[in-house]
Amino acid sequence: MKEIIAIVRMNKVGATKQALIEAGATGFTAVKALGRGKMVEDTGVIAGRKADLMAMANEEDVKETELLIDGFLNGARLYPMRMFDIITHDYDVTKIVQTIMEVNRTTFNVGDGKIFVLPVADAIRVRTKEAGDAAL
Repeated sequence: MKEIIAIVRMNKVGATKQALIEAGATGFTAVKALGRGKMVEDTGVIAGRKADLMAMANEEDVKETELLIDGFLNGARLYPMRMFDIITHDYDVTKIVQTIMEVNRTTFNVGDGKIFVLPVADAIRVRTKEAGDAAL
């Protein structure tokens, strides 16, 4: 078993969820996150990212995004993003990672995200007490 942690742009969440379902991901968790990667010095890139995020439909997320991006411009340097956590069988890792990359890759812009793949020692389904691969 493996754990895939994917950090993606907020405006790619819907497409990522749909693609994961179509790729056969057995289940996943998505949570709001704040963070940063390599620093971007070009304020045009930052302004473009702000415009992308402002196009989101959820008013609460838009207000949060405005504050966070403005904070970035003033030195806070954190971006709103989503973190997907996927536990899967070893044989599905390549397909899921490729799917996430295809959906989230732009034209090589900074901030397309990161993917981490980690080993999982065990999994246990609470309801049935199944363990290992059967718990997935």
